[in-house]
Amino acid sequence: MTQKPERFLSLDVFRGMTICFMIIVNTPGSGATAFAPLEHAKWFGFTPTDLVFPSFLFAVGNAMSFTMKKFDSLSTGDVLYRVLKRGLIICLIGYLMSWFPFFDHTPTGWVMRPISGTRIMGVLQRIGLCYIFASLIIYFVKNRTSVFIISALLLVGYWVLLLIFGDKAAPYGMLTNAGTYLDKYILGDPHLYKGEGVPFDPEGILSTLPAIVNVICGYYAGKFIQEKGKGYETIARLTLMGALFIFMALCWGMVFPIGKKLWSSPFTLLTVGIDMVIISALIYLVEIKASRGSWTSFFTTVGKNPLIIYVLSEVLVIIFWMIKIGDQNFYGWINTVLFQKVAPGPIGSLLFAVSFMLLCWCVGKILDKNKIYIRV
Repeated sequence: MTQKPERFLSLDVFRGMTICFMIIVNTPGSGATAFAPLEHAKWFGFTPTDLVFPSFLFAVGNAMSFTMKKFDSLSTGDVLYRVLKRGLIICLIGYLMSWFPFFDHTPTGWVMRPISGTRIMGVLQRIGLCYIFASLIIYFVKNRTSVFIISALLLVGYWVLLLIFGDKAAPYGMLTNAGTYLDKYILGDPHLYKGEGVPFDPEGILSTLPAIVNVICGYYAGKFIQEKGKGYETIARLTLMGALFIFMALCWGMVFPIGKKLWSSPFTLLTVGIDMVIISALIYLVEIKASRGSWTSFFTTVGKNPLIIYVLSEVLVIIFWMIKIGDQNFYGWINTVLFQKVAPGPIGSLLFAVSFMLLCWCVGKILDKNKIYIRV
């Protein structure tokens, strides 16, 4: 992702904040109960944690508003090659993460983990697919109004597909919506996410459609900021647009419930609206009031290497689960002997999550200090 620290530090801070909070919500410690704001809504509803992933997609769109300028000097074939290469590499990294550590230890020795039970979709896979489709839509459909119409069709079309092909009695149910039916038919139960206790993938095939709009909106928000500059007019218009998106989401949510795991269309509108308001606040603080210093550099440290820091966080926590100490793994052991001793219950869970994020941040700091920026 192109860095513009002097001109648009606020966007870099936004990207870094998203990565930091994504790591925190993905690695809560153990306790009697988890720290409530670090939990996703069970199905319908909205929590602060539900904002993190769509904000990352919004940040991907922000970055695209800078990098896609290079496409003007390239042939269509080169553009397709670059977009598909980058998107598919991200998808491949996500798939390999779900397969990691590739081998299982059995009583008879080490054996390769079967691909037949590996999850195919996932967070990075959704990011890669949304990047590909959003880039191609924006590149080939030059007219901004036409892109907005396509975005509206993606949101409304997803709603219509759920109503037509889902269970008539419960079209928005976890196991009865059209997206789950499609995932089960194409991918099969062994390749779906099992974290809900049943085969269901919150990053499934069909629910990728409204998620593409998060990236498209992030792109045009970034373009708008570049075109209008970092003044009060930019802040006012972004805030008003964000408020309009939030209002539309709440109205639509009366008939199509807001839910991250279903990635309902009103959920897309709500998260885009909140992201616009957040970026407006950051522009005011960072660009206009020039409130810069250690807090901005903290987040930009992570924002300069977003992919590698996120992958590190996921791989490292898997390693924590693999290391055995007595009758429990290192992840549970360090929570039991340290964090739950210091602050039993939800606060101890939060302390572990923040500490784990800071550990990943230290790696980002080392990379930044040595001017190492890993991109795909």
